[in-house]
Amino acid sequence: MLPVCSSSHSRGIVSAHLNLDSGPVTVLAVGAHPDDIEIGCGGALLSLRGRGDADVRTLVLTGTEERRAEACHGAQLFGVSQEPTLPGFPDARLPAHWAAVKDALHDFRDRSPVPDVVFVPRADDAHQDHALIGALAPSVWRGPLLLHYEIPKWDGDLGRPNTYLPIADDVAAEKVAHLCEAFPSQHARAWWDEEFFLSIMRIRGAEASTRYAEAFAVSKLTISL
Repeated sequence: MLPVCSSSHSRGIVSAHLNLDSGPVTVLAVGAHPDDIEIGCGGALLSLRGRGDADVRTLVLTGTEERRAEACHGAQLFGVSQEPTLPGFPDARLPAHWAAVKDALHDFRDRSPVPDVVFVPRADDAHQDHALIGALAPSVWRGPLLLHYEIPKWDGDLGRPNTYLPIADDVAAEKVAHLCEAFPSQHARAWWDEEFFLSIMRIRGAEASTRYAEAFAVSKLTISL
């Protein structure tokens, strides 16, 4: 699915470029909270929607009734194929429900088509809910490509990603607009605004030699030639 198409060397840095083959692609995305997926990989989901051949399914583990409604709205805006799975675990308490969370991940996996790509949070994220999902995901999905997305926030825990997805200017703008539309409950947060989200994509874009990008961590990648 992800053949190497070219590589470059600059000052000792090796950069490999991978292309997603044309044709149907199945994508799963997991978030601890409503808006995690859209913040972390919303540009990727909108780019996949533009292909017209992507089946995207999502699991959002926590959320009040209000927040779960936002998750459903966000899924519609970002091109998710069906309403998200919403088990309703308590926010900021996922580690206390370790076994139930693990079961929810396995159930989501078993009820979904076999994915080509799975988006999940980083295992070293400062938020305990994000970190738990990131740590459990590799034992739940052992075959597909796991892309661990980043969630910028007050904690200042951004790391050094090793995988980048360039995001077109119009898609970056659409992502930010949809975030603001879908999640009004978050507007009071000091860091929540259009400039914040665009600035993160702009920084990652500079690292990827483009204008905007989303960044991910990949711990294991199998390449088929």
